Amino acid sequence: MKNFIQEFKTFAVKGNMIDMAIGIIIGTAFNKVVNTLVKKVLMPPLSLLSEGVSLTDKKIILREAASGVDEVAIWYGELVEVLVDFGIISLTIFVVLKFINHFKDRAEDPKDKTVATPKDIELLASLETLLKQQNEILQKNDK
Repeated sequence: MKNFIQEFKTFAVKGNMIDMAIGIIIGTAFNKVVNTLVKKVLMPPLSLLSEGVSLTDKKIILREAASGVDEVAIWYGELVEVLVDFGIISLTIFVVLKFINHFKDRAEDPKDKTVATPKDIELLASLETLLKQQNEILQKNDK
């Protein structure tokens, strides 16, 4: 049990939990922005196309409400709204990750002198060069 607690402390102190908490907080705030964008900016013009005030209220009634019987309906308007939310969020995440990967790839390229290469990448690149040289020497000795 003591080993488990020590591992958890190491995990928390190394920043993994802090990074995760920051990601969750930013994700929650981003979700609010996207929801407002969809509900207040994008959906009103789309609802005009469907001749309604709000797409969220759009439904296909399968059975009318009667005395003692509830209405049965397919609420397609909400589905459209959620799909627009999903599209905006996934597109934004794609663009952000593409942006991050672009700079990560540049930073990990040992031949690109405009960006400081991390030490571990430099060491791996020099190790790769040494292995290639060693293979060339061994191939020459075999002949």
